[in-house]
Amino acid sequence: MHIRSFLAILSGAVLVAGIGYIGSESYANEFAAEKSKLAAAAIADAGGKGVEARFVNSAGAVVRHPTLAGGEGLDEGTRANVAQAVSELPGVGGVFWSDGSAVAQSDAPTYTPMHCQEEVEGLLRTRTIRFEEGSAALTRGSRILIGEVAEALRPCLGSIIAVTGHTDESGTEATNLLLSRERAIAVREALVARGIPRTGLRAEGVGSADPVEGLGPTDPANRRIEFSVIRTEPVTPTPIDTPGAR
Repeated sequence: MHIRSFLAILSGAVLVAGIGYIGSESYANEFAAEKSKLAAAAIADAGGKGVEARFVNSAGAVVRHPTLAGGEGLDEGTRANVAQAVSELPGVGGVFWSDGSAVAQSDAPTYTPMHCQEEVEGLLRTRTIRFEEGSAALTRGSRILIGEVAEALRPCLGSIIAVTGHTDESGTEATNLLLSRERAIAVREALVARGIPRTGLRAEGVGSADPVEGLGPTDPANRRIEFSVIRTEPVTPTPIDTPGAR
């Protein structure tokens, strides 16, 4: 019976992991398909006949930083316009030509997408991201909840998302600071595994320094993770980021 129970648990774990992997793969493929379609329209509007935006790297993984290929007969001004047009698409990172020249993201005015903040806060209003006692290991229920948080954050890709870990006052402050940071990092990596770009995530731990208003410092409810959708972060072009002669 013990062996059968172990096999059943193992099979369940494999199934859950497989579903998570398939889900992340599905999102990545949808992202690439959507951005490729938008990029094709932007390229056409910019006069980039024969240019294609590829949202996969050399290993076949989906990326936010597309490579532009084709359009060998285009003049440099048109190439720059094409790259800039693609870089201004929502959720797109730096744009590179296949010959190595690059363009940074648009420096157009950005926005603060507070709707994502509200969605995440709504999810965490009645549920909490929990960890195994004294560790940064997420509980199974918390892994499911983080999947929902990732879905709520997707419309705000390109923003800076702060992941802040908190503890109660139990233990030493040095231990609490370390544990809160490890937990914030664990949540960040769980979000990355679900398709949220690491470049937009900031993980930090504050220990017990910021208890929930109205709770005592040793109340277990102070052990929590908070999310803040801060702002979008435009990239300032530098000489190496500017499309140049081939």
